[in-house]
Amino acid sequence: MVLGVAGLSVGLALGGVVLLVALGWTLQRTVDEEAFRTADAVARLAGEDALPDPLPVAGGQLRVQVVDSAGRIRAASIDADRLVPMVRPDQLTGNGRQRTVVPGQRLGWEGPVRVVAVPAQSAGEPLTVLVGRSTVDIRHATQAARTVLLVAFPLLVGLLAVVAWRVVGATLRPVEALRSGAAEITGRDAADRLPVPASQDEIHRLAVTLNDMLDRLEAARARQRSFLADAAHELRSPLTNMRTELEVAQRLGDSSDWPAVADDLLADTERLGRLVDDLLLLARLDEQPTSRAGLPREAGPVELGGLLTELAARRPGPPVAAGAGAEPSGVGSPSVPPGDGGSSVPPVVLVAEASGPAWTVGVPDELRRVLGNLVDNAVRHARSRVVLAVEPAVDGAYHLVTVTDDGPGIPVADRDRVFRRFTRLDEGRARDAGGAGLGLAIVRELVRRGGGTVDLADAAPGLLVRLRLPILPDPD
Repeated sequence: MVLGVAGLSVGLALGGVVLLVALGWTLQRTVDEEAFRTADAVARLAGEDALPDPLPVAGGQLRVQVVDSAGRIRAASIDADRLVPMVRPDQLTGNGRQRTVVPGQRLGWEGPVRVVAVPAQSAGEPLTVLVGRSTVDIRHATQAARTVLLVAFPLLVGLLAVVAWRVVGATLRPVEALRSGAAEITGRDAADRLPVPASQDEIHRLAVTLNDMLDRLEAARARQRSFLADAAHELRSPLTNMRTELEVAQRLGDSSDWPAVADDLLADTERLGRLVDDLLLLARLDEQPTSRAGLPREAGPVELGGLLTELAARRPGPPVAAGAGAEPSGVGSPSVPPGDGGSSVPPVVLVAEASGPAWTVGVPDELRRVLGNLVDNAVRHARSRVVLAVEPAVDGAYHLVTVTDDGPGIPVADRDRVFRRFTRLDEGRARDAGGAGLGLAIVRELVRRGGGTVDLADAAPGLLVRLRLPILPDPD
C-alpha cells in the first residue's frame, strides 16, 4: 500500500507540474492573440493613413505605439509613453511579426511586459506597431494555481492514503484470514479448513478451491494410511508363518521334516513375492494418469479374442475351444487351476468365446494381468464352468469382455466394495487362504488407466464380470 500511495503521489506531482505549465502557456497564448489582434487593427489604420491620436484601445491593459524606422513614436495610445518606445529599434529584426518580453520598469509597469511587433506602411513609409501588455496577471494566476496545488496536494494524498488503506485493508482482510487459517493447519486434524469469506468474489472462490484441495489431500492421506496399515498387516502374516515354521523346525532338531519345511517356506515366499509385486504395481499406478491419453509408450493394438484364447489355453487341463458357443473337448477331465497361495479349488472347465475380431489399445501384459486376475477369481469360486467371451463394438465405442462363473456370486451390497484394496469377503477368506484382496483393485486401476470400465452383475447362477475396453479400428 505504501508503494501504491508513493506512486500515486509522484503521479499527482507530475500532473500538477504539467497543469501549471499548460496553464501558463494557455494564458500567454491568450495574451499574444489579443495583442496581435490589436496590432493588426492598428496596422490596417496605418495602411489607410488614418491613424488617430491617441490610438483607440479597448480596456486599459494594452498600450500601443507606432514607431518609424528611426525609433520615433508617430502615434500612441492614451496611456502609452510618447517619448520612449517599448522596444528599441535595434531589438527589432526584419519585417516579420515578433514577440518579446521587456522589463516593466522602463515602461512604468510592474513585472515583465509582453510586447508584440507587427510591420505596417503609411504613405510609403515603413512603420512598426508595438502592443504591450503586462504579464502580472498571468504570474498571479499561475501563483494562485501553484498555491492551491501545494495546499490541496497533501490533503488529497492523505485522503487517498486513508481511502486506499481502508479499501485495501478490507480487500486483504480475507486474505489475512486465509493466511492465518493456513498457518494453524497442522495436517493432523481432518476438520482443519480455511475460513470462507461471505463475499462472492475471487477470494471466496480461492478459499473454496483451497478447501477442496485440502479435502483431496486428506482423502489421499487417509488412503495412504489405510494402505500402509493393510500392507503392513498382510506382509506380517507370511513373515510370521515363516518364522514360526523355522522356530518349530529348530526346536525339533533332527526329527524335523526339512523338505516339508522347505516346501512350506517356498509357498510363503511365493505368496510374499506376489504381495510385494502387487503393492509395487499399485504404487506405480497411483503415480500414473488413469486416462487413455496417459498410456505408456509400449501401448499398442491388442486383439481381445486371441488374448482370451491364449489365456484359457495356458491353463492346465483339457483343451479349450475358441468360438461362440464352443464346448471344450475332454469335459470329463476338467482343468484344476492352482489357487492363490496353493489353496485347493473345485475342478472347472474354461470356455473362450469370440464373435469376431475385437481390437483395442493397451499394454498386452497389463491386459493379460487384468484378464488373468478375473479368471483366477472366477475359477476360485466356480463350481464347474467359467466362460470367457468378447462381444465387439457393443455400443460403437467399447468392446464388451465378460467372465462368467457358476459359483455363489457376490451380494449386490458388496459389488463395489470388492474393488477396494485389501478387501476380502468372508466366503472368500474361508476358501482362499493367503489371498490379499488386491486382484480386483489392480484390475480396476489398470482398466481405468486404459480408459475402460469394469463392473459386476448376476449370472443366475454365479457372477458376471463385465469389462468394457475402448475400440481401436482394425489395424489391418
